[in-house]
Amino acid sequence: MIRSDIIRGHLDSIILRLILEKDRYGYDISKEIAHRTNQRFEIKEATLYAVFQRLEKKELIESYFGSESKGGKRKYYRITTLGKAYFKETIEEWKELKDVIDIFMEGLD
Repeated sequence: MIRSDIIRGHLDSIILRLILEKDRYGYDISKEIAHRTNQRFEIKEATLYAVFQRLEKKELIESYFGSESKGGKRKYYRITTLGKAYFKETIEEWKELKDVIDIFMEGLD
């Protein structure tokens, strides 16, 4: 299991990546994160919605209500043009960070 403090600084990018693929709602994003990490990382609901609020405030995503489902209307999120540009920047930052960490972790197996 990955400690949440290690990944916290990258949650915005992870969520933007998933929303870039297609519009999604909260539970879908939560399930997808757990699935793609083979349950090694699971995001708490409160954390997820705090990220949504932060991304909306920065105008990187926007929300809308989808059609009626069994539990009522779902709130979906879509990435904005600004969000796409921001995500592209974070990819470059991630590559740099990964390179730096790899320098210090080489040969530790």
